Amino acid sequence: MFDVTPISSFDDNYIWLISEPGVSFAVVVDPGETGPVVAYLEQASLELGAILVTHHHYDHVGGIPGLLQRFPDIEIFGPAKEPIPGVNRRVTEGDLIELPGMTTRFRVLDTPGHTAGHVSYLGENALFCGDTLFAAGCGRVFDGTHEALAASLVRFAGLPVETQVYCAHEYTLDNLGFASWVEPESEAIKLRLLADRASRESGRPTLPAPLATELATNPFLRTGVRDVITAAEGYAGKKLFGDEAVFTALRNWKDREYD
Repeated sequence: MFDVTPISSFDDNYIWLISEPGVSFAVVVDPGETGPVVAYLEQASLELGAILVTHHHYDHVGGIPGLLQRFPDIEIFGPAKEPIPGVNRRVTEGDLIELPGMTTRFRVLDTPGHTAGHVSYLGENALFCGDTLFAAGCGRVFDGTHEALAASLVRFAGLPVETQVYCAHEYTLDNLGFASWVEPESEAIKLRLLADRASRESGRPTLPAPLATELATNPFLRTGVRDVITAAEGYAGKKLFGDEAVFTALRNWKDREYD
């Protein structure tokens, strides 16, 4: 069993730190900055054992050079399909990451779409998904494709409902605003908005998010739900068939009219 600690970075990033009781080192996911990671490690009397990287964007990898200077022998795992300086263990679908001294293992999932080579890491019931899936939302399409991102989200929807989603940004309230556009009568969205607003007002993260909650409130995981399809068709001005078509309409709607 492991513990996950959020380390705040930039305006709205989370660097996730994974530790186990009695283990003297920790793993961090997507360190966009060096300073916050080093400060937490020193406070907790931990060494850095490894880094997991989901994709190449600077706010996820900018801290790697500084961490390598301080911890030159660490393993840095990252997507095989993206050239990321400092990554010395390139991983792809199905790879199993095992770290000496840690009982937790991480399975690599190829989850392209936000970027072409994006990967996610699944450890026990925790999903570290970078910018593929957000609480109540999903990442924009950069050098990936709508087709790939839609398929990655369908895959996430098939994970056990008790899976905890650790995404990389605190976008939840904004995403719930768009979810309310898509399903304005949804009681689940209204209740979640109240709860997550209270969390933010008290200075607490809205993450992790249970996958069960995402399945009930995240429009990008609900592309087969009639109310979501109808809303997406209303925006697109035409009939839509299949998850990819509905997803693409939702993503375009949010990009062009909401954000």
